[in-house]
Amino acid sequence: MTKTSHPHCRHCGASLELTLVDLGLSPLANSYVPPDTRDSTDPAYPLHARVCTDCWLVQVDDAVPPEDIFSAEYAYFSSFSDSWLAHCKAYVADMTRRFGLGPDSLVVEIASNDGYLLQYFVERDIPVLGIEPSGNTAKIAEEKGVPTLVEFFGETLAQRLASEGRRPDLIASANVLAHVPDINDFVAGVATLLSDDAVYTVEFPHLLNLIKDVQFDTIYHEHYSYLSLLAVETIFAKAGLRVFDVEELPTHGGSLRVFACLKGASHAEGPGLAKVRADEAAAQLDQPEGYLNFTTKVEQLRDGLLAFLRTAKAEGKTVAAYGAAAKGNTLLNYAGIGPDLIAYCVDRNPAKQNTLLPGSHIPVYPVDALRVDPPDYVLILPWNIRKEVIGQLSDIRAQGTRCVTAVPDIKVG
Repeated sequence: MTKTSHPHCRHCGASLELTLVDLGLSPLANSYVPPDTRDSTDPAYPLHARVCTDCWLVQVDDAVPPEDIFSAEYAYFSSFSDSWLAHCKAYVADMTRRFGLGPDSLVVEIASNDGYLLQYFVERDIPVLGIEPSGNTAKIAEEKGVPTLVEFFGETLAQRLASEGRRPDLIASANVLAHVPDINDFVAGVATLLSDDAVYTVEFPHLLNLIKDVQFDTIYHEHYSYLSLLAVETIFAKAGLRVFDVEELPTHGGSLRVFACLKGASHAEGPGLAKVRADEAAAQLDQPEGYLNFTTKVEQLRDGLLAFLRTAKAEGKTVAAYGAAAKGNTLLNYAGIGPDLIAYCVDRNPAKQNTLLPGSHIPVYPVDALRVDPPDYVLILPWNIRKEVIGQLSDIRAQGTRCVTAVPDIKVG
């Protein structure tokens, strides 16, 4: 009898024998397709999320090299969501007040994208440094007055910055820890760059909500890891970091903001830590039982969306999509949805307009395409900004267009 071979955990090296969900073959979620190649087949790679039953890190297989994902022309720009910018501005105000940041401080952001966050520190005359591997987004950041290193972050870069005396009072990263193929090297870099009572804040979608609300569409190749506080504390501790507080956030379907420092720093433990630890224990995230039956829920969600779209088509209704989001591409490709069920997609980001969505080849237009010939339904693919989008589309909703989201189930309004 042949023994099945399993990949190994990217943190602790244990064999990954427990599946969260296998989504089959899927193209890269942010690799938008030129219209003149619509008849070609996009490269697709296995998209299989597994659970490490030693350290409880949930992760997808290493199917794609990071340089194939985070290219010089990365299509994701953080500044195209008004609600996200408001979130960032509030973060800057909170951190400035909480940690007494000022003109003599330094704030470093890892994966600073187009300067969406650091611009608000710049407005307060607080020195900043962005670290961003994608040249096109870094260029936009520089134009906003955000000095940016176009490099991948890890222990080697951290040692260089430390040797140059660039020791931050605050290191920030939002929705990047999940994107790191070598999570141990990344976290070791943070520990190397911190000193004294300096603080690292990291935000990430909470695995607890992914499972509870069937947010399987947040699984795609550039999200290497899916994070719980349990796993993060384990990984941080091995690098010499201590988590001292946690805040629960509404962003991205429910996120955590984790506060960490060096083990010997003076920060006292905050009240959020015990609460989130207890929530995860109640959900059995420290046991295999917490991860079972997720595939069945994913299949039910897929089938519900397909039934809605097929009924709309049978009734002669038109459906468009809003938001050429990576999460939408996971959903569309897993469900096998194409232009026969969704006529087109719209997006505010010019870098995505006049392209085709990867895999499904649904055309992407500017948002005003919805107003030229309003569809009967608009499927909001980035369901995490549903309220923001509904507000933007109030004019066509007044004409009878209805907005739809599919996660965790079909909601029409």
